[in-house]
Amino acid sequence: MKIGLDIMGGDFAPKATVLGAIDAYKSLDPSQKLVLIGDKEAALPIFEEQNFNPDLIEFVHTTEVIGMGEHPTKAITQKPNSSISVGFRMLKEKTIDSFGSAGNTGAMLVGAMFSVKTIPGVIRPAISSIVPKLKGGYGIMLDVGANADCKPDTLLQFGVLGKLFAENIIGIPNPKVGLINIGEEEEKGNLLMLATHPLMRDAGMFNFVGNVEGRDLFNDTADVIVCDGFTGNVMLKLAETFYVLTLKKGFKDEFFARFNYEQYGGSPILGVNAPVIIGHGISTPEAIKNMVLLSRSMIQTKLVEKITSAFK
Repeated sequence: MKIGLDIMGGDFAPKATVLGAIDAYKSLDPSQKLVLIGDKEAALPIFEEQNFNPDLIEFVHTTEVIGMGEHPTKAITQKPNSSISVGFRMLKEKTIDSFGSAGNTGAMLVGAMFSVKTIPGVIRPAISSIVPKLKGGYGIMLDVGANADCKPDTLLQFGVLGKLFAENIIGIPNPKVGLINIGEEEEKGNLLMLATHPLMRDAGMFNFVGNVEGRDLFNDTADVIVCDGFTGNVMLKLAETFYVLTLKKGFKDEFFARFNYEQYGGSPILGVNAPVIIGHGISTPEAIKNMVLLSRSMIQTKLVEKITSAFK
């Protein structure tokens, strides 16, 4: 197993990414190799500061970086030696088994779709996010940003992708799938939701529990929350502020502490032909470490292969 990590992506790269890689290395088995992609000269002093032997980790040197504000498609094509471009090239060539970065989200999406490509049968890949539940455990919400506009059959597929992630990564048997809406009743919602509800209800592809509301995001009504990327991104950003607000108010609570993005490592792109994880731009070493460990789980559980089989 080879886990690829872009050490140049993120607001605090390469220091945060290299420190996270060192922490992750300590949790990996000898058969699980970490492959760092980025400027080796910038990374070596950090290894030296930590008294860590860089020879323990495989390194692929790159000379370019895709900035956070760059146009994704132009950057991918015009910077072939950037850490993101090289990472996706290696993923396509199968010299690494997964790829994660806290860099340019758009470039990560474009890179995934143009290199390893979408799984046959999947209309649109989705970015997913893990959601803490009030009574313990976790759920998943998707899409949270890849597809601002969706069609009913796309949302139906998000339900399948979320179900497989919940079963294999979170460990929820027969997860409950809900469609986010402005009311529980079938006749509620806009044209998209009115068309999607009967499609999900009648498909028999997962345990559909009907419409759910924003208030249900953190309870046990549904394990998988399906929504378009516009709605999901707004909900995700709002949820992320809960943790920040509790810190600012000096309020300590076990549940709100679980909103700390660092615990989850990043957001997987579901529906592409390899494990790809997008990290938060402000990722800390703890977040980077957990990105690597989530990558490992996606490889170990053969999640991509299971998604491929589901869409045959």
